Amino acid sequence: MTELSDREAELLSAHEQERPARRLAGPLRLGVWVVGGLLSVYSLLVVFRPVEAIEHRMTFLAVALPLVFLCYRSGLAARVRRLLRRPAPAPREDGAEWPTVADWLLAAASLAVLLHPLADMDAFRERGSGAAMTDLDIVAGVVLTVLLLEAVRRTVGAIFSVICVLFLLYTYYVAALPIDWIVSQLYTGTEGFFGVPMQVAASYIILFTIYGAVLDHSGASKFFIDLSFAAFRRSRAAPGRTVTTAGFLLGTVSGSGVATTVSLGSVAWPVLRRAGYPKEAAGGILAAGGIGAILSPPTLGAAAFIIAEYLGTGYLQVLLYATIPTILYYLGIFLAIEIDSRRFGTHTVDVDAPRIGRLLLRFGYHFSSLILIVVLMAMERSAFQSVVIATAVAFLLSFLDPKHRMGPKRVGQALAKGTLEVLPVTAVCAAAGIIVGAITLTGLGQQLADIIIGVGAGNLVITTVMAALAVLLLGLAVPVTASFIITAVIIAPALFELGVDRPEAYMFIFYYAVLSEVSPPTALSAVAAAAITGGNTYKTMMMTWRYTLPAFLVPFAFVLTPNGQALLGQGPIGTVLLMTAVSAVAVAALAVATGGMAAWPERLLAAVAAVLLLFLEPVPIVAGLAVLAVAAVVHLVRRRRRDPA
Repeated sequence: MTELSDREAELLSAHEQERPARRLAGPLRLGVWVVGGLLSVYSLLVVFRPVEAIEHRMTFLAVALPLVFLCYRSGLAARVRRLLRRPAPAPREDGAEWPTVADWLLAAASLAVLLHPLADMDAFRERGSGAAMTDLDIVAGVVLTVLLLEAVRRTVGAIFSVICVLFLLYTYYVAALPIDWIVSQLYTGTEGFFGVPMQVAASYIILFTIYGAVLDHSGASKFFIDLSFAAFRRSRAAPGRTVTTAGFLLGTVSGSGVATTVSLGSVAWPVLRRAGYPKEAAGGILAAGGIGAILSPPTLGAAAFIIAEYLGTGYLQVLLYATIPTILYYLGIFLAIEIDSRRFGTHTVDVDAPRIGRLLLRFGYHFSSLILIVVLMAMERSAFQSVVIATAVAFLLSFLDPKHRMGPKRVGQALAKGTLEVLPVTAVCAAAGIIVGAITLTGLGQQLADIIIGVGAGNLVITTVMAALAVLLLGLAVPVTASFIITAVIIAPALFELGVDRPEAYMFIFYYAVLSEVSPPTALSAVAAAAITGGNTYKTMMMTWRYTLPAFLVPFAFVLTPNGQALLGQGPIGTVLLMTAVSAVAVAALAVATGGMAAWPERLLAAVAAVLLLFLEPVPIVAGLAVLAVAAVVHLVRRRRRDPA
């Protein structure tokens, strides 16, 4: 995104799970940006000159991990001061913060323990595979473990660190495995720190954050907002639809639900207020639009890249899986907005935006790189090469706009920003190797899957509901990527054993990991939206939940019915189209059920119809349509009695 205002930065600090970085200044800021830019350049070059997997991941982490300690504050000193009731030191005039001596030591230690294996990879690999690790190897592995736990605590909070520690304690004390076995598993191969999650961070995510930074610096963010305001001008529901569309488009640049909500809110809330939206409804629209960015192609969230790796499929296939659910998600939001525009009596708002035709003619080229990514992957180019080529195209097209022309300074800023934005995800993905490694080494995953199946009495419906609740609860405490990784290795095997195919299981978990950002009682995106509008936090959460309800229910169709795979674009085209149409009717019924325009009998009938339709089987579909018809008749009869004329 573009540079945040102080108010936006403050909101992100309060509500984003990934902690905001320090404000560096002077030579240190320049040095960090240079190193970050060089890491981005390295990541781009590796696409065309591949490096051995584990060596690439180690090299990437050797640069990224020290940057985490320099860019993210510990926070411990501030907590000690609060505990002792001592005043905070006076801030510098320029607002900059400098790393402490401890931060520099941790950065140096990070570099040392990762350069140790890189100094002689062949010998290190032989020692690891032969269980003949030296004392120095073991010490370096233990130190790296501690450093990653601290890096995660700084970037995303202490809870994920605690979860990792619990898995380590289980491996050492319950499974009674020796320390050299544990270190070998985590440190020397691709089943620990340098496993699939780290591969995703060092290969996929860094490339997409670079692409997003280039898009942002080339003026795409402003264009997407202007286009959304230009597209909807003449109806009472236009302001709500505008905000939702802008959130979707901005998500291609941001990739964060809370960041999109905050960035969009500063522009959109005044428009929604002038249109007559209550504070809570406006907050719900902002949060729903922001979180939709992570659910939607062509970028999706970081967890989507991990799905591609786990399934051994191309990223384009994951985009195809997400296409129909995305359509249903936004259909539900637009229908709810339409209902609310009548319920709240909203009206059109005159916004100073160019005409849509003129805007598309002048700046429509910003869409070309997004389309190019999909086209290249459809032509069987790798996702890595596709996004690099799209990034180059976005860079070249920036010269069409004199205000956003990407000269050397802007290029350097975009490259540095690409690395700095991936630091929290890198820490999470590397630390997630502790969980994956512990489960692989001890067989704990199968044991947990058996427990889940046992508690669910072997019933798929009960197990699926338990899985959804588990993912939501875990997501309240840790970021989306961490939540997905943990539940994918624990809960997915239980779904597999009950007959759920791998794509359906992983996509189900993905959606609930993302939806944790709008789930009470934390609902980070909704809380941030409430802070922007000044609305009641709880009511804003409930409004957000209402707007996003289809996203909570549709994933159950993936898992509970054979025809659910059609919603992921799998199966005959006729079946896919029919099931999409049935699901769209179900979403419309949900909008009626949760809207405030109809009386409770019609709303109850609409809710029953929606649930029946989402079974996606012939008998429930017919029953659902019949119930929906009854709801329509009841509504017409009640309306005629109320308005006999």
